Amino acid sequence: MSEIIIVAETGSDVSAAEAAELGIELVPMHVSIGDRTIDDGALDPAEMLEECRQLGVLPKTSGCTPGDFAKVFDRIHAEHPEAQILYIAYSAVTTCSYESARTAAEGRDYIDMFDTAHVTIGQGFVVTGAAHYLREHPEVTLAELKAYAEDLARRTRMAFIPGDLGYLRAGGRLSNAAFLGATLLRIKPVIEIIDGRLVATKKLRGKMVNVALELIDMMYAQGPVDHERVFLVRSSGLPLAIQEAAEERVRELGFKEIRWYDTRNVITSHCGPGSFAVCMAAPVA
Repeated sequence: MSEIIIVAETGSDVSAAEAAELGIELVPMHVSIGDRTIDDGALDPAEMLEECRQLGVLPKTSGCTPGDFAKVFDRIHAEHPEAQILYIAYSAVTTCSYESARTAAEGRDYIDMFDTAHVTIGQGFVVTGAAHYLREHPEVTLAELKAYAEDLARRTRMAFIPGDLGYLRAGGRLSNAAFLGATLLRIKPVIEIIDGRLVATKKLRGKMVNVALELIDMMYAQGPVDHERVFLVRSSGLPLAIQEAAEERVRELGFKEIRWYDTRNVITSHCGPGSFAVCMAAPVA
């Protein structure tokens, strides 16, 4: 029985503590604040937002470099020379990370990988699901684990409501016209992940607490749902009342396991403070 180690980016928003508990290796993405660049997760997101406010700048993000992956691959291979690696990737159309990993993996026949076509906790949902599957089936082969994770990625659906549209605009993920219109009309766009891309699919109006509940209902209504688990995501500044209302709603819908995740620096840089996301999956066909 060969050992398999799962690798993912910090942009999956899986916490360092959970990654350590599940044996997941995280490769850092990066954020630039003015003329300073930090690893994703190196700074509390609230502190990052405050630093940006004081400097009068918005954070800029960048993916993992080939060197970031090579460092992690080298360490894993040195510590576990017989281990195989499954890299479960952040959406390849949104960042250079997947290509960086391909470059770093050249000549390493013990590495396999695939593009989840998800970002933030959509990717995290797949990564943690694969890690739990590996723990429950230690005899699984690398090909079997990859097939399981690929199927889970296809079944996973995630969407979010940005807390501040200015962050999406600064990151090139929202046009100026859409930004101005949404701001003037107090619209909250629903951002879904479709074919790996962030797409505004619906416009919601009203207080954030009502919009968050509408987002949950909208995602739930898209088709059959596996009620085993649901992930709820918040960025710094999301009011507690909204979190409590969201958790009550998913309990009413019958989800058994409810997990909250906090966005790290990279995802906070895209969605801004006070954002909310929900992630769930269709049942196994």
